[in-house]
Order: sequence, then structure tokens, then C-alpha cells
Amino acid sequence: MSETILSVKNIVKRYGDHLALNDVSIDIEKGSIHGLLGPNGAGKTSLIRIIMQIIVPTSGEVYYENQPINREMISKFSYMPEERGLYKKMKVSDQLMFIAQLKGIDKKSAKKKIIDWLIKFKLEEWVDKKTDTLSKGMQQKIQFIATVINEPKLLILDEPFSGFDPVNAELIKNEILELNSNGTTIILSSHRMESVENLCSHVSLINKSKKVLDGKLSEIKQQFSDQEYRIVLIPKVDNILEMLPPNFNIISPNNHQHLELSYKPINSIYKEIQPLEELGEIVSLNYHLPKIEEIFIRLVS
Repeated sequence: MSETILSVKNIVKRYGDHLALNDVSIDIEKGSIHGLLGPNGAGKTSLIRIIMQIIVPTSGEVYYENQPINREMISKFSYMPEERGLYKKMKVSDQLMFIAQLKGIDKKSAKKKIIDWLIKFKLEEWVDKKTDTLSKGMQQKIQFIATVINEPKLLILDEPFSGFDPVNAELIKNEILELNSNGTTIILSSHRMESVENLCSHVSLINKSKKVLDGKLSEIKQQFSDQEYRIVLIPKVDNILEMLPPNFNIISPNNHQHLELSYKPINSIYKEIQPLEELGEIVSLNYHLPKIEEIFIRLVS
């Protein structure tokens, strides 16, 4: 049975007349990577700040391991905000040591951790350089190291791939997966839907201050499925578009190499696709589940 590590219960947050969060409740499963999604201004950052006790809710409660959250519990967390914050004139080594000691790591252990991380990210030659001499991507790596150096029980990442090229984004993705495999529960807020698709086991979607979607990603995809199959066909005839049965819809145009079709079965799928075998070679037949981006757009728009 799954175990809940963090619960937000009936959270309401008002800023004057503006309602940022309206009765939002979410459970974060221990050991999961939980995607927190929503358009700009939906209330995601307010919720994260309430979890981290940076701000207080107008009403509602946050629980960690079934206990009301407090400052001592927060010391087990780490949070990397979208608006990064490094001391530009500090040396990389001094900066990481300072943050590590703020997180309660002794100097000897911190030094080893810093060296290990810098080697892993190929930044060891920059150890004595001031932060503002590093490229934006390098600074983002330093920010990530500073966030995870204490091996947090709960890690909150707000747009962690911002500023990274594809190679370094893949590097960060692999580090997130490794942290998770070592027991860190992760809340991931990102507009990069492919990252959510690849990383998250659970997602919650907030729109216009309300939670509109919540659950396991696999179950949500089933919920929004149109019961549709996708077929890739290599045509044998030139006039295949005119000869297709009416219940097969074209997704991609015929390029004389392959044709992609969508199809919703009425009876036996294997009987109903038999006419296609006279028109071409069926390369693949797959049950289609919508991507999280499709679901996001459908709900938000």
C-alpha cells in the first residue's frame, strides 16, 4: 500500500481581493516524482511557498508524515525556485560550502560532497572562480548542486530544466531519477511536458486557483483515452487515400513510404483491420494513450 509523505489539506490563499488558491488538497506519495502543473498564474508557486513555510495559507493545513508541518521538518526539504539566487561575487567553492553548512552539513563532509558533485558535473576547474564568471548553464548546475547537497527527504524543483541545453537537461534528468531511486520524494513543477511525461508517476493540475486533475499518470491517461488505436501502414496501391474504409482517419499525409491512421474499433479490431491488409503492409498497431500535454491543453483551454 502506498504511503503519503506530504498532504496539503483544503488550502486557501488570498492576496487582498485575489484568490490564488481555492480549497486545494493534494497528497504526495512517498518515493514518487509528483508533477505539479498549471498555466502561469494558476497558483503553483503559492502552493510551493506554503509547503516550504515561506508564506502562510489563509486557511488549510500542510502535513508531513501525518504531523502538522513545522520548521524542523522543513530542514529535511530542499527547494529550487524558478528565480535562481546565487551570490554572484562568491567563489563557487565558498558558495557551496556556505549553503551546505546552512543545511547542517559539517565542513569535512561538505567538502567531499562539493568535490564529488563538481567532478560529476565537470565543473572542478571552476571551483575557485566567482559565480558571475560562469555561463548561465554552469550557474544552473551550481544552483542544482546547492539544492540537493543535503540529500533531502523531499525535493521541490520549480522549472529545473530552465536555461539548460538538451545535453545538460538530460544530465539533470538523470540526476533527478538517481535521487528518487535513493529515496528522495520529488515535487516537480515544469512547463516542459515531455519532462513530466518521462519523469513523473503522479500529477496534479491547478487551473485558475483550483485543482482540476490529480492522480497516477497512467490512470489519468486511461481516463482521457478516446479508446483509439494508431496504425502505421506502408501502402501497396497508389490511390490508397480513396480506398480507405470510412472508419479509418488519416493522421499524417501519405508520403509514399508510410501512412499513419487513427481508428476506433466497433467490434473485433482484428476483423475490422483486415481490409487494410489488401491496401498495404501494417507496420504497427498500438493502443493510443494521450500525452500529458494533450490533457493539459484540453483542460486548461
